[in-house]
Amino acid sequence: MTDKKLKYLDIGCGAGIFAESAARLPTTASVTAIDPTPEVITVAQRHQRQDPLLLEPGRLTYHNTAIENLPQKDGGYNIITLFEVIEHIQQPSPFLTSCLKHLKPGGWLIGSTIARTNASWFTTKLMAEEVLRIVPSGTHDWSQYIQPSELRQWASVQPELEVQGAAWQVMGVVYVPGLGWKEVGGSESWGNYFFGTNSYSYLL
Repeated sequence: MTDKKLKYLDIGCGAGIFAESAARLPTTASVTAIDPTPEVITVAQRHQRQDPLLLEPGRLTYHNTAIENLPQKDGGYNIITLFEVIEHIQQPSPFLTSCLKHLKPGGWLIGSTIARTNASWFTTKLMAEEVLRIVPSGTHDWSQYIQPSELRQWASVQPELEVQGAAWQVMGVVYVPGLGWKEVGGSESWGNYFFGTNSYSYLL
C-alpha cells in the first residue's frame, strides 16, 4: 500500500468496537462502518459521541446498510474487515464478491470466522449457547461455518486476489479465560481463526 493513511471499510460493524479502534490510529484516514441492523448502528453512534476525536469530519462514518447496497467509493478502501460475519451468511460466495468490489488494488480483505468441526460445535453451540448462555441460543448455524481450506479455495479463483505466500494469511486463536484471545498455532483447523488476503496491486 502506498497511501500515507489508510481508508477502512468495516462490514458488519456491530456496536463499533473495531471501527472506533481503527479510527483512532494515526495511520488512518477514514473508517466507514456498516451494519444492516439499525439497533446496533444506534448504539455505535451513541458511543461515538463520547469521543470528540471520533466526531472529526470524515474520521468515522456509520451507515445502516448491507454491503450490497453500499455505493462504491472512488479508489476503494485499503482495508476491508469482516469480523465474525461470514459464518452468519447463508450464501458467503456472492456476499464476499460484493465486498471485493470495494477493495482498492493492493488492499487487504481481513476477517475472522469459525471452522466447521466437532470442536467448534462443542464450544460455540453447546457450551456458549446452551450451557454457559454467553450468546442467545440460535446465534450460530454450525452448517454455515467455513473451513480455512474452503475460504482459500474461494479466494484462489477470484481474479482480484493473490493467495500465494504472504498474500494469504491464516491465524488460529483460542479464548483463554482471564487472558482473552490468544494465537495458537494450528488451531485454525478446528476453531476460531483470522484470515487475510491481498488484492493484486496492478488491477484497475
